[in-house]
Amino acid sequence: MSRGSYISSSPFTGRFHARKLSPSVITFYIMFIFAFSIFVFFFYMRNISVDEDPPYPLLSQQSKPHQVPELHVHYKQLWESPFNHSLHQCVKPTTKYKAAHGFDRYLTVRSNGGLNQMRTGISDMVAVAHIMNATLVIPQLDKRSFWKDSRYYWLYCIFKYVLYLNPFSIFFPIGYVCSVFSDIFDELHFIESMKGDVRIVKELPKNLEGVPRARKHFTSWSGVGYYEEMSRLWNDYQVIHVAKSDSRLANNDLPLDIQRLRCRAMYHALRFSPPIENLGKRLVDRLRSRGGRYIALHLRYEKDMLSFTGCAYGLTDAESEELRILRENTNYWKVKKINSTEQRIGGFCPLTPKEVGIFLHALGYPPSTPIYIAAGEIYGGNAHLSELSSRFPNLIFKESLATPEELKAFANHASQTAALDYIICVESDVFVPSYSGNMARAVEGHRRFLGHRKTINPDRKGLVGIFDMLGTGELEEGKELSHMVQRMHKNRQGAPRKRHGSLPGIKGRARFRTEESFYENPYPECICGSRSKLEIT
Repeated sequence: MSRGSYISSSPFTGRFHARKLSPSVITFYIMFIFAFSIFVFFFYMRNISVDEDPPYPLLSQQSKPHQVPELHVHYKQLWESPFNHSLHQCVKPTTKYKAAHGFDRYLTVRSNGGLNQMRTGISDMVAVAHIMNATLVIPQLDKRSFWKDSRYYWLYCIFKYVLYLNPFSIFFPIGYVCSVFSDIFDELHFIESMKGDVRIVKELPKNLEGVPRARKHFTSWSGVGYYEEMSRLWNDYQVIHVAKSDSRLANNDLPLDIQRLRCRAMYHALRFSPPIENLGKRLVDRLRSRGGRYIALHLRYEKDMLSFTGCAYGLTDAESEELRILRENTNYWKVKKINSTEQRIGGFCPLTPKEVGIFLHALGYPPSTPIYIAAGEIYGGNAHLSELSSRFPNLIFKESLATPEELKAFANHASQTAALDYIICVESDVFVPSYSGNMARAVEGHRRFLGHRKTINPDRKGLVGIFDMLGTGELEEGKELSHMVQRMHKNRQGAPRKRHGSLPGIKGRARFRTEESFYENPYPECICGSRSKLEIT
């Protein structure tokens, strides 16, 4: 299979040394640990609920087909990638490029966010380390995302921290440790691949573990000049700790060698760990054996996304209220009051499963089309997902593609299962995201880098009017609807184009937020159209 390669001293991750404690203090200390763990256990046990819906893989067997007129669209139009004009990858450095060494300067990083935020952030920090001529310490991963992985996972992390201080830790099971870089990424491959660009080490030298560090929140979307100015910190510190890694570099107006370095880090060096890569390849092979071509659908119809965006269209009153309460109680979501209707009209809502079904059928895909669902738990379960499966019964999930034994190693680890989805999406014949989030942008960029594989981006704002006309009876499913949808998406299928700049009329640093992400479309810096293809790597 051809594919690209896929925190500061926190009290949870630093090194600790045993301290001499009196027997009475040790006894109290151990009793406190057990009392605390029992309290937490019963607190969470009371929140365990049983899902009364049948598992998603059974949907294709239970749903009744939705009767819609059959459309006949040419096979090539459905599956073939857009013409790429003989473009090819070009990531080799120019003759002026020099590797960074930074043998006495160290950059430590806490990589924040979910899987794809971490991946793009780590790639940015490789480039930042090069600009600042520093050694990069293997990044620490975001613990908040790990808390979502397992109900008790964070408790083990606390135990790991506490028991390192406990002289009797030998009596307690500390083998279950917090997730680290190597649980998701191939650490040795990452270090070796970047050897010609940036020196990377697994951890700080022991003699620097206790030295004062400069703790910095580097400004978002900064250029080379900013980081050259930040290099003055080396005059007073040997270690700089970066609290956030995402969006640390500008999308545009960076030197060609820095942009290509970001591509080498993202698409060559950041390969997933061997267990993830191997299972991902097997799952793709199984999908192919079921009928050859398949669509990967990133169905972002999940509780957190609907609550965050304030999108309640198609939900019951009870579901809408549940999402409102969740938004109110999530402190780091700043916007609490959201007009759901305005969000939908503006195109800021994920497509519903029903809307995805109408959309794919209007494009001409037959009901028998294999569709791999890349998503977390769909909000409302089968009640909402059946609105898609009634049109496309051949829905495929990880649980129906892999054996329980294969998935056991990844159970309760959201970032690792997201990595499996990522591999399957990158390798699909057609990729369709229902929402333009971090995953959708990263997959689209990777598919562009690998040869502009077909990626259909729904025009959510434009589709609202069509869906509303269907709802009022002004329009029916058939040829007229199909022509409207196909015409609307003729130029939204992943064909080569240069990266979009900022939106007009926006000034100051706010304009950077409106630029298309470098990792969503690395053309033209990492994708070339020259006659010679000697630059291909």
